[in-house]
Amino acid sequence: MAHDHGHHGHHDEHGDEHRDEHGHTHIDFAEMLPMLEQEAELFTPLYAEAAGWLREWQPEPEMIVDAGSGPGVISCLLADTFPKARVVAVDGAGPLLEAALARAARLGIADRFGTLEAELGDGLGDLEYPADLLWASRSLHHVGDQRAALAGFADRLAPGGIVALLEGGLPSRYLPRDIGIGRPGLQPRLDAVEQEWFTRMRRELPGAAEETEDWAGLLTAVGLRHAATRTFLLDLPAPLSEEGRAFVATSLGHRRTGLAESLEADDLALLDRLLDADDKASVFQRSDVFVLAAMTVYVGVKGSPTVGGFA
Repeated sequence: MAHDHGHHGHHDEHGDEHRDEHGHTHIDFAEMLPMLEQEAELFTPLYAEAAGWLREWQPEPEMIVDAGSGPGVISCLLADTFPKARVVAVDGAGPLLEAALARAARLGIADRFGTLEAELGDGLGDLEYPADLLWASRSLHHVGDQRAALAGFADRLAPGGIVALLEGGLPSRYLPRDIGIGRPGLQPRLDAVEQEWFTRMRRELPGAAEETEDWAGLLTAVGLRHAATRTFLLDLPAPLSEEGRAFVATSLGHRRTGLAESLEADDLALLDRLLDADDKASVFQRSDVFVLAAMTVYVGVKGSPTVGGFA
């Protein structure tokens, strides 16, 4: 389970899926390691603002769990935001947890950073202590029974603890509607194809259960008190940095690969031009490339309104 999504939001990049012998769709998150790191690092200002906002409910958590941590970029950011906390990154992909540990070591926080390999649909494994803050960024929707998984999150909270659930938001945008080549409206068309893919992916997950994506309602349904919802914006205007262009190219490249069978020939050709570094119309050279993303965080509190900073 990982931040892909990018979520994997879910402003999610669903480009590394493959099908098994039964035709089921899977995502290999370990293979997505470079992209997951690239995206999370570029989006750090958004995540940092969200983490700072969570202080309103948990000023000094002792235990933070990042459920579906991926390579640990956000896990380490949470450790930096809450310097007295111990952070445990939980993910089902061992290579991503290895990357998280390496990142924590590089940042000098290894003494209060741990990992736990576990699938979110199976609970959070052998957590040593209950969590004061459980962060789940675009990971819940990769679990077949989202309500059951969220109930598992709630069970692992300390009294007054909070779940910060990042789901939904808006599709990210990188280009104007009309970019001067190809048919206008490329990104909305990619979004439409991706939504079909996402619906199929959800349907084929083990233990898949249909659920209305009322995230605040789901928090309430598992016994938490929905305390707040806030959407955070990442606005990187044109002209974009080299790092930003590299991310846009990676994002579009994953969609080009993963959605190719469902895209029309003219859009495939357009993507090829956008991804050709030698083409002046590519995202590497054009002046109008940007990144605009909106991600929504829902906060659920365990306990009465007098717990966790509420009067």
